[in-house]
Amino acid sequence: MFRNQFIFVAAFAALFTADAQTQTNQTRSLTLGETIRLSLQHNLDVRIERYAPQVAEFNLSGVYSAYDPNFSFRAQQSYDSSPGGFNPISGLPSPGNRTYTESFRPGLSGALPSGLSYDVNSDLANRTSGTTFVTDTNGVVREVNRGFQYRPDIGIDLAQPILKNFWIDAARQQIWVDRKTLKISELGVQQRIMDVVNRVEQAYYDLIFAIENVRVQEKGLELAERLLSENKRRVEVGALAPLDEKQAESQAAASRADLLSAHRDLDAQQNVLKNLIADDYKNWHDISIVPEEKLLAIPEKFNLMESWAKGMTQRPDLLQSRIDIERRDIVLRYDRNQLYPQLDLIGSYGRNGLGRHFGDAWDTISQEQNPKYSYGVLFSMPLSNRGPRNRYRASQAEKEQALLILKRLEQNILVQIDDSVKLAQTDFQRVDATRQARLYAEAALDAEQKKLENGKSTSFIVLQLQRDLTQARSAEIRALADYNKALSQLAFNEGTVFERNHLALNLK
Repeated sequence: MFRNQFIFVAAFAALFTADAQTQTNQTRSLTLGETIRLSLQHNLDVRIERYAPQVAEFNLSGVYSAYDPNFSFRAQQSYDSSPGGFNPISGLPSPGNRTYTESFRPGLSGALPSGLSYDVNSDLANRTSGTTFVTDTNGVVREVNRGFQYRPDIGIDLAQPILKNFWIDAARQQIWVDRKTLKISELGVQQRIMDVVNRVEQAYYDLIFAIENVRVQEKGLELAERLLSENKRRVEVGALAPLDEKQAESQAAASRADLLSAHRDLDAQQNVLKNLIADDYKNWHDISIVPEEKLLAIPEKFNLMESWAKGMTQRPDLLQSRIDIERRDIVLRYDRNQLYPQLDLIGSYGRNGLGRHFGDAWDTISQEQNPKYSYGVLFSMPLSNRGPRNRYRASQAEKEQALLILKRLEQNILVQIDDSVKLAQTDFQRVDATRQARLYAEAALDAEQKKLENGKSTSFIVLQLQRDLTQARSAEIRALADYNKALSQLAFNEGTVFERNHLALNLK
């Protein structure tokens, strides 16, 4: 029964290996730098996030339309027939009038960043004509044609707030807020890129571990099969009990299962990295990535205070939170301004014209024969002002909340950096400890195998030492990978990912 299970596991391993070879018939060697560059070009998260600053910039440009002049033009023809009324002496109705009016009124209105609003209006060719009914001395009503009259005019109306909407209004608030939003979106791209680069580094080192772990498991299987072959030979000559052969077969089967798991982990890690560097997985499906880097434990000098200082000045999410406070200050400033009553200085100036001909009428305008002007103040105030007061209080509460969120983020960053520094220090120590453990495991197995050859040990002890050696080798490369991953995570928590990988950010 046990032998049948062994044959099934061996056959399954052979099929798995053959299938893996047919699926990954291409290889591509990549350095860590090349892998990062591929991710920056093709990673879908990065490509999606890059649109955020564009959207914010378009929104900001659109808000400036509040200061774009608005042109209008109105052409109108009208007819008015009015009765003349009653003669108070005779008591008889007096004749009325019929008037035809044609007007062409262009206009230009808008606002300035100071809050001043303007409205330039004119009537280029206000032309009237019609008839008037008059009664002569004989009491006969006659129709008199008045002919054409041109009454053009031109003027400008101005209004300047001096309390509410003076130092900030809705348009200026939105512009200043959108400027901050643009900076926040740019920092969001930076944060996303840092996150992707960090994940690429983590996946790259995990892939190296997965490849090395397959080799470790292959060596473990090789040791188990070698011992199984030797035990079979000893059992055949009667130098060893059949139980020792069964134990060796069990260990070989377990080693094959471990190798299958290592291959599966390798395939999964290949997909993790491919998903980070590709925007079309199908093109990478049959490619096996081969990292060119080696797992090395390069000593680093850790300075917690310097790392904290970097985190407090370079973390994009922290900078985003601080800019969000500035954005809330703008909203608070606007809401406070809305508590004031409306007090505007208003004024207008213009000229009127009159003439039988179009040119004559405009001559009177240019000669300023009929000027018009006005000036004054406009005051208005809601009796309760409940809405602005409560909006201002809400903005104050939201800012206080944002300040606490900022403080919490700063504290979390300090804790993250502290944890990362300690983890990197521990992982570096683990590298040396696991290397020593692997050397001791190799020496112990070598000694025990010699004792077994001389009949002074058992297969059970040798098998146990083989498992220990395989675990020690796997633990050593795991420690190397974890140390490099810890350095990458520390750079991410400090906000120094770009410096670590010699990258220059360009959002254009």
